[in-house]
Amino acid sequence: MSKKTLNTTNLEKLGAETLAALVMDLVQGSAALQRRARLEISAAQGPKDIAADLRKRFAALRRATAFVDWRKQKALVKDLAGLLRMIEMNIAPLNADDAFDLLWSFLQLAPSVHERTDDSNGAVGAVFSEAIDLIATISPRISVDPKTLAERILEAVAGAGYGEFDGIIAATADAMGDAGLEHLKVVTKAWADIPPSAADIERYSGFGLSTSAADSFRRNKELTQSIILADVADAQGDVDAYMARYTPEQLTYGTIAPNVAWRLLEADRVDEALAIVRTAMAADAASSYRPFRHDLDLAYVECLERKGRTADLIEHLWLSFTETLDAGSLRKFLKSLPDFEDVEAEEKALNHVEVFPDLEAAIDFLISWPALTRAARMVLARSEELDGNRYETLTPAADALSDKHPLAAVLLRRAMISDALDGAKSTRYRHAARHLAECRSSDAIVKDYGSIADHDVFRALLKQKHPRKFGFWELVDG
Repeated sequence: MSKKTLNTTNLEKLGAETLAALVMDLVQGSAALQRRARLEISAAQGPKDIAADLRKRFAALRRATAFVDWRKQKALVKDLAGLLRMIEMNIAPLNADDAFDLLWSFLQLAPSVHERTDDSNGAVGAVFSEAIDLIATISPRISVDPKTLAERILEAVAGAGYGEFDGIIAATADAMGDAGLEHLKVVTKAWADIPPSAADIERYSGFGLSTSAADSFRRNKELTQSIILADVADAQGDVDAYMARYTPEQLTYGTIAPNVAWRLLEADRVDEALAIVRTAMAADAASSYRPFRHDLDLAYVECLERKGRTADLIEHLWLSFTETLDAGSLRKFLKSLPDFEDVEAEEKALNHVEVFPDLEAAIDFLISWPALTRAARMVLARSEELDGNRYETLTPAADALSDKHPLAAVLLRRAMISDALDGAKSTRYRHAARHLAECRSSDAIVKDYGSIADHDVFRALLKQKHPRKFGFWELVDG
């Protein structure tokens, strides 16, 4: 490695004085970098100094009112993540109680932060979830009265408008212990029975067109109570209490049944788990909308394995694969077969993939299996079916096929180019121009286009069909 490469080792050789001068130059004009530098200086002074500065930063974030648009969101997320790292690296190892209090204060920033951001990509919420994970890490080391903590959790969960305290019960279960968890059940039930005040009625007015404010208030409390008691039941390993949260109908939902089934399996109640899963699968089958419930399927497979029902398991795995091209089902199916039968079965399975109706799903399967020769053959045979809008599948597939199957890669890229131009998808022009350049690179190694137009002809046809797509051609011609 070059002695001039910009890396930690070479920078350390510059010495403290030179590095300090560099940092001072770099932070000029950047409030974010200046804050980071000050926090690092405080961290070097000790946990009390960094804790004080972190609280100041929390207060500043809480007071802020300016809307953070998508251009600035990345910087905000980086700032929040940096504050978490400071707690994790500089305070948690030395004082778990201080770290816990700071993390709690950090979570309480969520409402003010969410109110001024559009977190449609979930990046902001993910940072607050990391704070919950960090609390779970230090929970066994904090010293707090279990009942006080339980009451604090109830208040936080009941008031959380953005789900920032989701998972807090599991994260603090060690700190609460059984006494705290039991107290949390008691105070939650008592809280749920408190009637709405005048302020509550006013706040819930207009929540529902056909229900009163009091009913809306009551339903919200019932839901919160249900979530808390279910989380407590989970922490205590009480499957029946967890199940009690749901009605018999809800236990047939494909979104709920897997969670219940896995808890029953953990309690070695296999027959009950199997019954729950079967009922949910039957409900899905009877519905006009039949999504593949991967988590439900996994639970069903586990139930069959636990019951030793090998024949039923093999039949189900094959059916699951043929209907959905689920690679996990096929691998488990092949593994369950006697020696030497798996090769023939794999051949049969891959033949099935090549004629699967959803071409992009088939491409994705063959690329990841991997079976690149088959994938290339299928693309060449079914190129007219390609959906260029499925770029999240076609792009990695083209990259995987470029070296040994360049013509198939070209067809995939052409599909994406045509889709972008035919649909006038200007935000995709940059990618389409890149794909056209990649097609030009592949042209040198494609030995025979056969009946397919070569690169120059394809480019000319594009120019003829889309002469006024100036944004695209400017990117192509550089």
